[in-house]
Amino acid sequence: MTFKTMAAIGLLAGALCNSAYARPVSYPGGWTSMISNNGSNNAVHIHYSPTAKYSLGVRSQYNRDKEFWFNGVQVNNLIKRWNKPDLQANFYLKSGAGVTRSNYGDYDGKTAGTFFTGIAFDWEDRRFFTSYENTYFDAGDIDDHYTQSARVGVAPYIGDYGDLHTWMMVQVDHEPEAEHPVTVTPLVRMFKDVHLVEAGLSNRGEVTLNWVIRY
Repeated sequence: MTFKTMAAIGLLAGALCNSAYARPVSYPGGWTSMISNNGSNNAVHIHYSPTAKYSLGVRSQYNRDKEFWFNGVQVNNLIKRWNKPDLQANFYLKSGAGVTRSNYGDYDGKTAGTFFTGIAFDWEDRRFFTSYENTYFDAGDIDDHYTQSARVGVAPYIGDYGDLHTWMMVQVDHEPEAEHPVTVTPLVRMFKDVHLVEAGLSNRGEVTLNWVIRY
């Protein structure tokens, strides 16, 4: 079994055992586990929100293309929230620092101090959803890159509380330095009670499958 395969299985197992669907900042005193997977990365982020304005946590991320692990701390700040009777929007600043270890080519076994920062924005009502986020990641000689991602979605029906809710979404990822800079992933999101499932297939044949439990 390769290192990349072991990494992917380990992160998936963590997602199935203890995960939650939530925003970068939770309610005061709330704990959140967040699992994210895309064509390049698998990541786990666990954080605690002392107030409704910020959260503190740890992050572990594996980049499958460049074969490196990042482990460190992350701070999420809620810069602005718009609450209306039928919609909500949020603007966040997400930053962190830690250590990256590489297992790739000439950098095999090399470690480097790392920092990252970026913004995130989401807007939704009961019918439509849109979001955008970006990240600048600097791990010295191991890696230095900028990425951005956007989603749009629509609910084909409006469910009541306790119903099965469904969203049809399209996600676009942009990594300027990648061999294929743009990836488009149509996906379906379904959630009911404490469970949320996302499944999709990108234009490059990469499968997205996320199972999330809220607590």
